[in-house]
Amino acid sequence: MSEALLTTVARGDRLELAAAGAWTVDCASDLETLVDAAVAQAKSVKSVAINMANVERLDTFGAWLLERLVRDFSTDGRGIDVVGLPPRYNDLVHEAQQSNRKQPEAPSEDIVDTAAMLLRRAGRMFLRDITLTVQLFGQLVMAILRIARNPRTFRFTSMVHHLDRVGWRAVPIVLLITFLIGCIIAQQSLFHFRKFGADVYVVDMVGILVLREIGVLIVAVMIAGRSGSSYTAELGSMKMREEIDALQTMGLDPVEVLILPRILALVIALPALSFLGSMAALYGGGMVCWLYGGMSPEIFLSRLQEAISLDHFEVGISKAPFMALIIGIIASVEGLAVKGSAESLGLQTTASVVKSIFLVIVLDGIFAMFFAAIGK
Repeated sequence: MSEALLTTVARGDRLELAAAGAWTVDCASDLETLVDAAVAQAKSVKSVAINMANVERLDTFGAWLLERLVRDFSTDGRGIDVVGLPPRYNDLVHEAQQSNRKQPEAPSEDIVDTAAMLLRRAGRMFLRDITLTVQLFGQLVMAILRIARNPRTFRFTSMVHHLDRVGWRAVPIVLLITFLIGCIIAQQSLFHFRKFGADVYVVDMVGILVLREIGVLIVAVMIAGRSGSSYTAELGSMKMREEIDALQTMGLDPVEVLILPRILALVIALPALSFLGSMAALYGGGMVCWLYGGMSPEIFLSRLQEAISLDHFEVGISKAPFMALIIGIIASVEGLAVKGSAESLGLQTTASVVKSIFLVIVLDGIFAMFFAAIGK
């Protein structure tokens, strides 16, 4: 392996450097010593010339060292000339020249400035998220319109596959969690209502709360953590392996091929899971009322029939498709935002779950105010 060299010759107020050998990471320690010595020697000159004609090999490390030389020499306004660089290394050196051009913002010691900077950054991220979400929603609408004109292009098999994954396979965990939630609500209600001799009103609380709010909300949060994170990880992995770029190269729309079947499966699955979850929660509440509260199943069912109406069920189940749409869009946006590293995939998956759960809760609050306004 050739030795890395950097010789310096001072000619008046001009310093001439001649690079030779292998400027690669294998010679890192020698090269850094030579570069540091050259930078120190250049403090008393007005111009610098770097001759790269005799460089035999150059990798990313060597290209960055060359760029470091150029930047260090330019700090005091010196003239810099790089000559003799073999043409095969032009692209590599150009990439090194474009890196780290933006100076990092110096940390401010003023707490007000720091807070303002964080708010500006949060505002930029919020606007970016809104823009990407609206953009993806528009692309989904256009994909649906194209499929409406030509239904044969819809990937029905893909939708059924995802429906099996996010719907059927999620049934056991949904039933278990909602059953336990129903048990907890009933137990806590009995514990407190019994002080006032109002045990029978536990049925009202369990029935209305589960059908209107808790049933669909708990299931949506579970699906956001289970299926939303899965969507983000899958799309992010495809983005990292450039599979999405390959689809575009083949003339296929990634939204129509990858995202639309997933979101439609979620829109179909979440209402069904919400219904099953609500039934499991009511069953759990009834068991606790029977075993812990001494209320027979006949009394529980009779009181439940009086306490709830079809309106309560309609209010709860009508939220599910909108929550599913929010979860699917956020998961897809974050998946497409993944860069080329495993760290980015982890960060976007985490962001997908957090944002989905947050928006699901916000959407539930908006629906609660809407139904209260119309008296339903």
